Amino acid sequence: MARSEQPARPVSVLFLHSATLPPLGADTWVHAQIMRSLDRSAHIVHAACAPGREGHPSPTYEVLRDVPGLHLVPVNLGPEVSIQRSGWAKFRSLAATVPAAISFVRLARYVRRHKIDVIHTSDRPRDAAAAVVLARLTGAKSVIHAHVAFGDWMSRLLKWSMPRADAMIAISEFVKGSLAASGHSPATTYVVLNAIDACSWHPREGRSSGREEVGANDDTPVVITVCRLFPGKGPGELIRALAEVRRDHPSTRLLVVGEDVTPAGTYARELALLARELGVAEAVTFTGRRPDVPVLMAASDLFAMPSLEEPFGLVYLEAMAMELPVVSLDSGGTPEVVEDGRSGLLSRPGDTRALVANISALLSDAALRGRLGTYGRRQVVERFTLRRQACDVANVYRTILWGAPDAPVRAEGAKHASAVAG
Repeated sequence: MARSEQPARPVSVLFLHSATLPPLGADTWVHAQIMRSLDRSAHIVHAACAPGREGHPSPTYEVLRDVPGLHLVPVNLGPEVSIQRSGWAKFRSLAATVPAAISFVRLARYVRRHKIDVIHTSDRPRDAAAAVVLARLTGAKSVIHAHVAFGDWMSRLLKWSMPRADAMIAISEFVKGSLAASGHSPATTYVVLNAIDACSWHPREGRSSGREEVGANDDTPVVITVCRLFPGKGPGELIRALAEVRRDHPSTRLLVVGEDVTPAGTYARELALLARELGVAEAVTFTGRRPDVPVLMAASDLFAMPSLEEPFGLVYLEAMAMELPVVSLDSGGTPEVVEDGRSGLLSRPGDTRALVANISALLSDAALRGRLGTYGRRQVVERFTLRRQACDVANVYRTILWGAPDAPVRAEGAKHASAVAG
């Protein structure tokens, strides 16, 4: 049968994620949501991942093993390149080459035996290259999901893989634009905005206990940021803004939620030192990584993350789902998620005065916070749904296999979103 003819059987798709070490990446989390949400009457869904050791499952396997209707395939492509720092580590990597090659051959046989149509992976270099080669060997189509903007820092392996994939999925128009600017074809790059399950986020649930924990009474304004701690996310700019905001709102507190991910691991201490130098140390609480982010958001009055060139910002959706107005920058993919003046307030990068003014405006006006928060929640419920995301991905599969998306699937997703909104 010619590839252009759409068969009656479902599309068979294999997701490839070979990472073995924590933490679980946002890319894997997004793909897990897609796997859960793909229509099983139209798709047979497989996932190749490293299972880990007995009693110590890999983070990917932990997330995927309970996905209904998912066919899990063990794969071992060796240790991550990022941990190759010592001579011994390099030797271990070389020793793992033979088992990795055997695992790859077995995976290729699996792809052929199960008539996999599409191999879908992330922009992790090893997985991207493996997906492209597997597709070439088996006749499947390869899809690389780009979760970050293209940059010169990317490895040669990833740069080799991207233009050789049959399609790329970008998580925002901003990411797609960066790919196009680097020479990748816009015709084979598709935008699929990320999504979350709004039903998992409950505005104001746990607000009292959360505020009690951070030492905030009913009248204390609380600003929260949730991010991996490194300069690009803007926690330093936020602490500087807090020092200005407290001139008019002296009781304002800032919650900084997230772990230090800088190579030296000293950035959190630098932020604490900055807070002391600016005289706001008692107003800033560093919580580290927390499993109860919804409770901390419920305890807060607004969310702020002045991130530069954010590819998308799933955390913005989470804040919006909690009916928190968002303060951020008109930069990267952020304006595709946060609508200025409707679900949040955006300022230009480097304009600290405007950032301070936006935070102050929201702290001064409870009605404005309420309007922006309500609108933001509605946008998550109507536009940023897991069903819509899965339908968009399914349309990419159908386009690269048969040249046209399946319009009825898309329409069903829109109808579903309307039903949830109602």
